[in-house]
Amino acid sequence: MADNPLEDFLTEDDEDGRAAQYDDNEPWEPPNHRRGSRRRNRATGLPIIVRFLVWVLTLACLLVLADRWALLYAEHKASERLKATMHLAAAPEVSIGGFPFLTQVAAGRLDSVRVTVPDIPAHRVTLTQVTATANDIRIDGDGPTTVRGALVREMHGQVLLSFDDMNRELGASQVAFTAQGTDRVQAHGTLRIAGRDLSVRADARIQRDGERGIATSVDGIRLDIDDLATYRPGTKPTEGLHLTPASARRISREEEQIKSFLTVPAIVHRLGVPDNVVNAALHDEDKLHQLTGAPRFLHELTKINLVDVALAHPGLLKRLGLDPSLLTTLTKLTRPQIADRFSFAFQLPKPPGGTLRLQSVTVGKDGIRADVAGTGLLLGH
Repeated sequence: MADNPLEDFLTEDDEDGRAAQYDDNEPWEPPNHRRGSRRRNRATGLPIIVRFLVWVLTLACLLVLADRWALLYAEHKASERLKATMHLAAAPEVSIGGFPFLTQVAAGRLDSVRVTVPDIPAHRVTLTQVTATANDIRIDGDGPTTVRGALVREMHGQVLLSFDDMNRELGASQVAFTAQGTDRVQAHGTLRIAGRDLSVRADARIQRDGERGIATSVDGIRLDIDDLATYRPGTKPTEGLHLTPASARRISREEEQIKSFLTVPAIVHRLGVPDNVVNAALHDEDKLHQLTGAPRFLHELTKINLVDVALAHPGLLKRLGLDPSLLTTLTKLTRPQIADRFSFAFQLPKPPGGTLRLQSVTVGKDGIRADVAGTGLLLGH
């Protein structure tokens, strides 16, 4: 009978020559699962921490969203209130600083509020932009939806009146305003007078008018009639109608015109030339050229006010190429009438409580800027 292969396999020797022993009577012991249990406890504990962190982050996000919503709501309501109170065409931009907002409201105090108001009417001009930053604000209300008013302890701001707006509102597209130093504005352009376009220049000095106002003092008004003459309204010796240096040189070279001037006693008297010298020049061409070619003569010729002379000798203006009706119209224009075309002023509103005042006024490249300061301002009461 052949050997049983199963018995041979069960009794096969190991590599050391020892036979494997299988004792069916050996007592049974339960397996040790402690190490595997610890690994599973760690694995099952991680999701609890993750879920806790997720809840914390979700709650924080909800609180931040609620704070930002309350902030946007308060800014919107403040903007609408300012628009209605100040009768503005556009709602101002309100930005409340500090974080979180709700804790500030709960404490009844805001760190800062920045307000930007565009296009505020101010008499003849429009203030391009008014920007103000208020600090240390005490609010009166039980929440962001029930704010009744506020006390602004300190405020700083800036007012801008741009040259673009001045050109549109005062210049009527014919006159432009530009900076002329730190406290002066120059207007230059054209004015139509007696059916003729005259070049105009005027200097406006910008100055404070009390604690809350800005005003202009217009001087240096000058109307150029081509390159023939310049008219400055007023009664001073330097004012009136005067020949330009180029026109005086041209007239002195034209014999007929200069002789017509020298035949007017009023002109000769203003030139300060002796009568015998004038008589000699009128009868001797060389002496005439000698007289009229002198620099002093040309200088004195430009200093003569032709208004009085022209009224007595209207034909003199025609010889110069000037229309007498133009002079009549110019003389009827008073200095205040011309200055009014370029002058402007505005006042900051008087606050219901506290003080609001201008600190400084400067002229820059883009326009006129004024620094504003306020203390103890009551809003909404």
